[in-house]
Amino acid sequence: MSGTSSGLDEKLDRLLYRADELRALLERAEGGQIGALARELSELDPVVEQVAALRAARQARDEAEAMMADPEMRELAEGEFYAQRDAVPVLERALQLMLLPKDAADEGNAILEIRPAAGGDEAGLFAAELFGAYQRYAAAQGWRFEVMDYDDSEVGGIKGATAEVQGRGVFAKLKYESGVHRVQRVPATETQGRIHTSTVTVAVLPEAEEVDVQINESDLRIDTYRASGAGGQHVNKTDSAVRITHIPTGTVVAMQEERSQHKNRAKAMKVLRSRIYDAQRMAADNARAGDRRSQVGTGDRSERIRTYNFPQGRVTDHRIGLTLHKIDKVMQGDLDDIIDALTAEDQASRLAAADL
Repeated sequence: MSGTSSGLDEKLDRLLYRADELRALLERAEGGQIGALARELSELDPVVEQVAALRAARQARDEAEAMMADPEMRELAEGEFYAQRDAVPVLERALQLMLLPKDAADEGNAILEIRPAAGGDEAGLFAAELFGAYQRYAAAQGWRFEVMDYDDSEVGGIKGATAEVQGRGVFAKLKYESGVHRVQRVPATETQGRIHTSTVTVAVLPEAEEVDVQINESDLRIDTYRASGAGGQHVNKTDSAVRITHIPTGTVVAMQEERSQHKNRAKAMKVLRSRIYDAQRMAADNARAGDRRSQVGTGDRSERIRTYNFPQGRVTDHRIGLTLHKIDKVMQGDLDDIIDALTAEDQASRLAAADL
């Protein structure tokens, strides 16, 4: 048995022992103890099931290998041996991933913010298209996509947009989208056929609850003003738009989507809380000694992460060197290939750094 398997088995034995211990404790637990013990056991149960599957596959592999030594049994045992031999490393990797430290935010909702950066009107147009791509991706995942703020421009683009994305595992998938997205294409207004390069910034924040971040009212400066925009629902005759400044951090959030000042304030507070929570998480990650940052981590929001080249019909993610020649599908929300590749790379990086 390899050193890696030996180390993994030692961890698995400790987990199995803890699961048995929890079952014994639950039998004599009373009152408030029951809930905490049951929750811990429910988290361990999937691991226990996976351990049983792994050890059954190993045993079946070894038994089939032994049978192959008998010429009369070799043909019968050969198929079983190869099947179980191939299954064992797959089960081991699945267990290793289950044992990686969990990010509490991964299973939760996210706040998505998109802003045009360099490129003027063309950046605003692409920002609107990218926002739509995420909306379609969310629909395909069965998530709820609620537009919190949408500040459109006169040429059909946006000055900025914010959405709350709700569903299981939203942040785990969308967190890799944070960074600078670059687009290369010929704008509709370009008469010479020249390719322009524009950029858009995307921020994906874990949605924070009130218990995650304590915000004192005395630390807030709240300004109200009349909503503005390209027209339609954004034009309001009352001061319904809200701008909240968190004085200690200098964080500013503005909302104008709703006609109600109260609703805009509630939305702005939700985004403010998530921004502060995200900043605290990043600071804690950076301060953690010996922490090996994944190459697809979300630490640097100013990093250029992806290029959308329309003339060549390709999308390239620069963090992992992935190029796909299906830009039309990507812009329609077909992001699975990109997000799955980023997730796999991140898991591989974390496994390499972990002692499993």
